[in-house]
Amino acid sequence: MSHATSSDSLRVEGVTLRYPRAMYPALEDVSIGLAKGSLCALVGPNGAGKSTLMKVIMGVERPQRGSVSFDGRDSAQARRLGLVGYVPQRDVSDEGFPLSVEDVVMLGRYGRLGPLRGPSRADHAAVDEAIARVGLQDLRYRPIASLSGGQTKRMYVARALAQQARFMLMDEPFAGVDKSSEATLASLMRELSGEGITLLVAVHDLHMVAEEFDQAILLRRSVIFQGPACEALRPEVLSRAFSVDDHRARELVA
Repeated sequence: MSHATSSDSLRVEGVTLRYPRAMYPALEDVSIGLAKGSLCALVGPNGAGKSTLMKVIMGVERPQRGSVSFDGRDSAQARRLGLVGYVPQRDVSDEGFPLSVEDVVMLGRYGRLGPLRGPSRADHAAVDEAIARVGLQDLRYRPIASLSGGQTKRMYVARALAQQARFMLMDEPFAGVDKSSEATLASLMRELSGEGITLLVAVHDLHMVAEEFDQAILLRRSVIFQGPACEALRPEVLSRAFSVDDHRARELVA
């Protein structure tokens, strides 16, 4: 059953991806749809395809079947226009360089810069605002190698904010962060949703789903459930997603 409709801002339709020599598809006939301003948790067991789905949505992985669109634009167009921001669990591409927080956040502006143009006053203003929104003003010149896990996640959110993305994909933003950063991130996600930014957030802590999200998608190679976050935690839904009986499903959210 398709969960995407013509009115959705983010649409994934019939996506199937199988890696070479894999016994089963990583994703099989996945269809989801998110309206503008949705705050949606992406939930599933390890190996369910959450990170793979995000890569497909970003256009990093190309599925054998299916399509992705952002307000009617395909992934390539949306990325060129800077519409899609990504907050990784960890970005090893940054770790080999002596970059500061400000340097990484400025990377979010590079898609808007011409090949021979340096950052403008508007670019610096966008970076200043993004750093302030995540509460890293005092750390803006600090080398990223010295940041805590929570500070690093907030920095990558600031990069997406500086990009002025209208869609934001977050891969486990709450993993390995302190309570202060967790609260900051959760509050900021709610603010962004209220501003019309569409967020799809991979999470592993089921207790956060109903507390912090409006919607949830449960994935196990295919979509098991998409709907209100509170309904996603019903035992009969969790048992299908995590291949456990109803008793064990209740324990997952006890």
